[in-house]
Amino acid sequence: MNIKIPTPVAVASIFLLLVGFVLAFAYGVAVVRYKLPPHEMIADVEEALRWSANHAPGREPWYYSATDRTATIYSTEGAPKSGLNLVTSVGPDYTLSLKVIDMAGELVHSWPVDWFDIWPDASHLPAQDVPKTRPGTHLHGALLLPDGDILFNFEKLGLVRMGLCGDVHWKLPYQTHHSVFMDDADNLWVSALRWHTEAMPKYPAHVPPIREPVVLKVSPEGELLEEISVFDLLAENDYWALNNMRAGAKSNTVIGDSLHLNDVEVFPENMEEGFFKHGDIVISLRNIHAIIVFDPVTRKIKLLKVGGFTRQHDPDFIDGNTLMIFDNNTIAPQSFGQQSRILLFDVQKDELSVKYTGGPDNPFYTYIMGKQQLLENGNLLVSDSINGRAFEVNEAGEIVWEFINLVGEGRVGIVEEVERLPESYRQIFETADCTN
Repeated sequence: MNIKIPTPVAVASIFLLLVGFVLAFAYGVAVVRYKLPPHEMIADVEEALRWSANHAPGREPWYYSATDRTATIYSTEGAPKSGLNLVTSVGPDYTLSLKVIDMAGELVHSWPVDWFDIWPDASHLPAQDVPKTRPGTHLHGALLLPDGDILFNFEKLGLVRMGLCGDVHWKLPYQTHHSVFMDDADNLWVSALRWHTEAMPKYPAHVPPIREPVVLKVSPEGELLEEISVFDLLAENDYWALNNMRAGAKSNTVIGDSLHLNDVEVFPENMEEGFFKHGDIVISLRNIHAIIVFDPVTRKIKLLKVGGFTRQHDPDFIDGNTLMIFDNNTIAPQSFGQQSRILLFDVQKDELSVKYTGGPDNPFYTYIMGKQQLLENGNLLVSDSINGRAFEVNEAGEIVWEFINLVGEGRVGIVEEVERLPESYRQIFETADCTN
């Protein structure tokens, strides 16, 4: 019997191959455990798969999750701020829900928001982004107007203005998402993106397909008035490095959703100026943990805050020197579990302080999304998106009101936002004649 003995070269090759497998496995473990590169890229791919896949047989969609809650709680101890509540959420049976409820949870009004009925021919979208099955997307960014009209984004698919009775006034065929804000001149400021299938010569490190974040200014009639590229905004202010923060150390290439614009708001005229001036714009860039304030006329960045928060959302102007920030806080776990936070940032002192965070008795953690609203009485209304709830706390941090978006036994659907509205809206809804 002839026994074929491997040559030294073959043995060395096999040994090197095994060493390579071991090292690759070890590095893979380290990537997950210590969040080394390309952890961010892997996380983005995972998130994209969650968001793009509507649902698969036998698997729970990302927008539903289990809960041990058996009832929706509204009034609890304390004094919630009176009014109505605009609720943007995912409903049961793969539906989208846009409605107004009172403080006891009774339905006051709702709008029909089925993507396939409203936008059956979405030729403005890349083929891979066109929804295939319900719900197709979710609603992210909604604004109720004084006459009962509602503005809302189909996430990364388009902006809609709908009348009180569900009639569509106009649609903006642009990949809008996350937020809609109306300024003092009644113009709209909206987060959006441009999809590039070819390289951008000005930004050679970005590898197609490229998601370019864009700030849109839109008239109340749906006319596109202005587009501000966030790539250009950073470059023109000599912050080129922020455009490339997610580049690989060796390849120096940037892929995917490198910045992730998730909010646009304007400093209003009814607030006294300080460091912030009337007309200033604040934006949030989640994937580089940055908040920027700039002058939309000169395009000069006057505030750049990076860090102190992680994958944040919804920076709000509180006064002329203060921002409130929804810090998803996807790092720094507590002994009783990871917690998101609502922060105050004093720009004059360059100081961050915690307005509210979760605790053992009331855990609060949403790894994506989330909004907050500072109410007139000093209470804070928080949208805990992934956990399918919103809750109001008083200045002592005690829960005084809570909404749970139950969609079935032991299940909740995401809550993009709950916004407290003035009670005066009730008359608009009660006098509406939507029978025709």
